[in-house]
Amino acid sequence: MVSITHAWSRQADTRRPAPRRWLRCLLLVSVLGSAPLALANNGFVIRDAGMSLQGSVYHLDARIDYELSPEAIDAVKNGVPLIIAMDIRVERQRRWWLNQEVATLTQNYLLLYHALTEKYVIHNLNSGIQENYVNLDTALWALGRVDNLPLIDANLLESGAEYTLELRSRLDIESLPAPMRPLAYISSDWQLQSDWYSWSLVH
Repeated sequence: MVSITHAWSRQADTRRPAPRRWLRCLLLVSVLGSAPLALANNGFVIRDAGMSLQGSVYHLDARIDYELSPEAIDAVKNGVPLIIAMDIRVERQRRWWLNQEVATLTQNYLLLYHALTEKYVIHNLNSGIQENYVNLDTALWALGRVDNLPLIDANLLESGAEYTLELRSRLDIESLPAPMRPLAYISSDWQLQSDWYSWSLVH
């Protein structure tokens, strides 16, 4: 242990980097070290999802954490509407072949700030239901609670078959105003999307 330390010390004395180069190294390490933390603070995370049969229709329940980037928050507060989409896929599992796609669904929610009432609005674009919230955190919390969302008619599923269901939530960049899209396509601040969350269902 002592000899290794001494060898490193001698090498450091004879090959010490120039002060300017050393400063650049410290700056690079600082940037690389802080970038993942900044990215980790923003994004969508699906915590749980499942199905329940009610009558002849399967309904979706899910819990999703929504955290917007500072850029997205500023946009909402300045009157830019955001569309948050939930993509749902249902596939029948097949042993000797690729899974068979049974159904796909995209559920769209419009998030906007109403300056006159100083309320945040969540508008379900599929059902037309609209709710108002006193602040953004409350609106995002409510958006993340998906309860009894009708998904698929049980008559479309084969009895005894096993199905894979997948759920993803994302910010719909295509719905942004045209001047904002070029930056949104390349900026990580606008690439807000969860991983696919999957589970199995035996009908």
